[in-house]
Amino acid sequence: MNTREITISDYNYELPDERIAKYPLPQRDQSKLLVYEQGEVSEDVFRNLSSHLPQGALMVFNNTRVIQARMHFRKGVAQDGALIEIFLLEPYLPADYEQMFQTRGRCQWLCLVGNLKKWKEGALERSVEVKSVEVKSEEVTSEQFVVRATRMGEHGTSQIIEFEWGKTLSGSPCLGGETLSFAEVIDAMGELPIPPYLNRKTEESDKRTYQTVYSKIKGSVAAPTAGLHFTPEVLADLDAKGIDREELTLHVGAGTFKPVKSETIGEHAMHTEHVAVRRQTIEKLLKHDCQAIAVGTTSVRTLESLYYMGRKVLHNPDVTEEELHVSQWEPYGETSSLVNSEEVKSEKCGVKECLGALLDWMDRRGLSVLHSSTQIIIAPGYDYKIVKMLVTNFHQPQSTLLLLVSAFVHGDWRCIYDYALSHDFRFLSYGDSSLLIP
Repeated sequence: MNTREITISDYNYELPDERIAKYPLPQRDQSKLLVYEQGEVSEDVFRNLSSHLPQGALMVFNNTRVIQARMHFRKGVAQDGALIEIFLLEPYLPADYEQMFQTRGRCQWLCLVGNLKKWKEGALERSVEVKSVEVKSEEVTSEQFVVRATRMGEHGTSQIIEFEWGKTLSGSPCLGGETLSFAEVIDAMGELPIPPYLNRKTEESDKRTYQTVYSKIKGSVAAPTAGLHFTPEVLADLDAKGIDREELTLHVGAGTFKPVKSETIGEHAMHTEHVAVRRQTIEKLLKHDCQAIAVGTTSVRTLESLYYMGRKVLHNPDVTEEELHVSQWEPYGETSSLVNSEEVKSEKCGVKECLGALLDWMDRRGLSVLHSSTQIIIAPGYDYKIVKMLVTNFHQPQSTLLLLVSAFVHGDWRCIYDYALSHDFRFLSYGDSSLLIP
C-alpha cells in the first residue's frame, strides 16, 4: 500500500483516562521500561537502561528546553474584560531562536490566540513584576514592567503578534527601550504549556519535572518526553558502559499534539520543526558507521532528516541551509525542486555518502552548527537510515508518533501496546518508557 493511503483508524486503541499519567513519579528513573527486542517483550526499571544497550554505541539526545509559551492578557483599561490567551509558536522577527530570546524592547512571534473573536482591535497590556537578586548583598529587588501585545496580521493559520515591553515610569509605560530580554519577559509572565490531555493546570513542580535534566536550548512548547526519565545516575551508567552521548536540537512545536483528522494520512499536514545539529554530531555518526540509538521521536526525525539533507547536497552543492528543509513526503519519492529528476528520485544514496557530503558542505561554509528545518512524516513504508534503537514513551491513539513507532517495529506496535496496557504501564508524556530494538 502507498504510505499516503494508510488509514489512521487502523492505528487506534482504547486508552482509558486512568492510564494517562497526570503527574511524573517522584524519582524519574524508577519508571517502568518495556523492552521490545526482535519480537520479544519484557520489562524492567528505567534505571537499568544501560544493561540493555550495546557497549560503545552512540546515543543521541534532544537538548531543547521548554519555554513558558502560554501568556494571558485581559481586555480593557482596567484589565477586567475578556481573557485572551496568546500561545507562542515560533519566532517571526527576529526569526532566529537565539537572537529572539536575547531581544530587548520589541519582537514579533507567530502565535495561536485563544478567544480571538473577543480581540478585534487595539492592543492588550499587562503589568508584570520582575524580581532580581543583587549578587553581593543577595538582596531581592523588584520592578514593574508593562508588556503590550498587538496583532499585526495573519500568517497561515497563525497570528503575527508584536510584543513591546518596558519599565513603568511615573505611572506610564516606557515601551520598546533597552530593558529586559524576551527570555526574562516570558520567565516573568509566561506559563509552562503542559499537554492538554493532562486535563489540569500547570503547577509549580512542572517547571522542573517537564524539563529533561540535560535541557539547554530554549525554544520548545512541549518537552521531548522520552528524555524525562533520565537522571544523572542513568547518564553516568551510560558513560561507564562506554556509550557515546551526543546532543542535537529540535524545537518541538504545538503541532506535536495535532491529531490526524483525515481518514488517510495523505491528507494530514505535518508541522515544520526547526533543527540545529553540530558538526561534531555528524562526525560522531560517521565514526559509528552512521548508526545511533535515538532518545525520543524528535531525535528520530532530526537524525533521519540528515540523510535527506545530505542527499540534497550531493545533487546541489550550492544549496542553502533554508533549502535543506525536508518536506513531508520527500522520503517516499516526492522531492523538492532541488532534487527533482526521475533518476535522483529512484537513486539509493548511501548514508555515509550523504552524511559525508553534508559534513563537507558545512566545512566549505565554515559552519560549526547546521540550522535548518524538517517536516518529515515517518510512517509504515519508511526505510530507516540511521536510527537502530529507540527509547520512547507510549503515544496517543491515531497519532503520527504511533505511525513512527509502527514503522520502526515493522508493524508490530499492537504487541507492544497490548503488553503495556495489560501490565499497568503509564501512558503519554509523564508515563513510562520503552526501548525498541527491531
